[in-house]
Amino acid sequence: MQQHALNTYNTMQKENLSGRELEASVLSRAGLMLKQVQDNWDAPDMHQKLMEAIKFNQKVWSFFQAELSDPENPLPRNIRQDILNLSIFIDKRLFEVMAVPDREKLSIVVDINFNLAAGLRTKPE
Repeated sequence: MQQHALNTYNTMQKENLSGRELEASVLSRAGLMLKQVQDNWDAPDMHQKLMEAIKFNQKVWSFFQAELSDPENPLPRNIRQDILNLSIFIDKRLFEVMAVPDREKLSIVVDINFNLAAGLRTKPE
């Protein structure tokens, strides 16, 4: 199943968007899913939506972890390590939210997703 998702991602990346644009789009979607749960915390289906948003975020960040761990990844080692450390923080935070749901704990993950997406949308110099 995970291989199918990776193949779909790679096909979409080649056919429609640049890698940076696709990554930005996926991070924005992940952040938006969490933000919508946060904004609708008292909704009757909040727990279901929260789990869906967390699961999606975990998939996104797991993909980044796999890509950044690849020795062939072209990013400089220090940048890869910084993003990997950030992904570990996000993993921990999402597990904390699953254990003890709290809307405020989502803010940092939402901010990170949106800020990284914005950074990916800027043109490298």
